[in-house]
Amino acid sequence: MEQYAIPANTRIGHVHLKVSDLQRSMDFYCGLLGFELMVMYGTQAAFISAGGYHHHIGLNTWHSKGQPPAPATAPGLFHTAILYPDRKDLAVALQRLLDAKYPITGASDHGVSEAIYLDDPDGNGVELYWDRPKEQWPLDDKGNLTMFTQRLDMHGLLALAK
Repeated sequence: MEQYAIPANTRIGHVHLKVSDLQRSMDFYCGLLGFELMVMYGTQAAFISAGGYHHHIGLNTWHSKGQPPAPATAPGLFHTAILYPDRKDLAVALQRLLDAKYPITGASDHGVSEAIYLDDPDGNGVELYWDRPKEQWPLDDKGNLTMFTQRLDMHGLLALAK
């Protein structure tokens, strides 16, 4: 097979999640995280976005209404990563989660980014993060990207939310 490289400007456009309770998911994604409802598709699906895009996240109950979360050890989605434009925006999101007493499952500094981890009401993993500017990404002595997982400076991040 001929070697192929996907075009550099290719992006992941949206994620579509199966949820058990559409309103509960809307309360989380729109009410808590701040996404905007773009379109309801009957009573079984909603399409939400940041900044008026047609949709970044689709939510549906077509095959999952009232069902329990998938087992953690089953194949499937590990998490959806939501990229914030800058560190202050991530700080504001974190403060909202803390104010709402929403459970956070982790927080990490990956060198290239800082991330907060949580689960949505159906147990789908969610990563909220911001990328450091590319010129700040850690490189080894040969110029190769090196990522890591270290403790996130939560106090420093939250200071930006004020």
